[in-house]
Parts: sequence; C-alpha cells; structure tokens
Amino acid sequence: MKLATKLGAFALGLALSGHTLAHGPVTPQAIDSSSLPQLGEEWAETNPYREVEGEMKTEILRVGASAYNQNCARCHGLEAISGGIAPDLRYLAADYDGDEWYVYRVVNGAVRNGAVYMPKMTEHLSQEALWAVRSFVESVAPEQ
Repeated sequence: MKLATKLGAFALGLALSGHTLAHGPVTPQAIDSSSLPQLGEEWAETNPYREVEGEMKTEILRVGASAYNQNCARCHGLEAISGGIAPDLRYLAADYDGDEWYVYRVVNGAVRNGAVYMPKMTEHLSQEALWAVRSFVESVAPEQ
C-alpha cells in the first residue's frame, strides 16, 4: 500500500474517532420522583430506600432504573455493567462507606485537569431520584 494511501486512511480514522469520542456537554435528564417517599432538603447519610419492601420497593426500583438509564448508563454502562469508562457502581458496598462515596460523587461530580468526568448530579436530580438510582444499582449487583 502506498504511503499516501496509508496516511489518508489514518487521517480519516483519526477524524472519525475524534467525532465518536467527543460527545460534548451532556445535560442530565429530569426524573419525576414524586411517587417516592419524600426525603427533604438535607441529604441522608445512608440509602433511606435500602430496607423498603413491597410495592414501594418496586416503584423505587422502577424510578431508579429509569433515572439510571437516562443519566448514568452512558458512562457507567447498560444494565449497570460498566464498560470501563467509569466505575462499576454495582461493586460499591451497600453500607455507610459505599453510600458516603456515592453521595460525595453525586454532590460534587468529578473534574480532572479542568475536564468534567461527571457532572454534579444534584444540580439536576432530586435526592429521591439519586437514592432510587443507588437502590436500582444495588438490586442488580452480583452476589459477593
């Protein structure tokens, strides 16, 4: 293959990969969490929905799955299975330590070298929606 052809193919591949990798800013999608138990303004230290059972738990998981799929799956993976871009949230401990890390990230986001890796989710989603996401992710976590 001629050098010019190789360079042309390389340049085309580079241009297309740049377009694929450059998603640009993403605005989180609002979630209706009015059907969930309301938690107030102050953030709970641990997941207040973890011990809920029955029909309300089903509703929490429904809202959580919807919120996750619309706002988290792009980076954290479909069905909460990370493809390696962002942490696999299924492996966060379902306890105070895991909840503490989760709250820190959704409140503060993640920025490295000026690039936003994760937006401050609390600017767009309610505490109820975000704890529902945490509940959904816990529900699909592999047995450990």
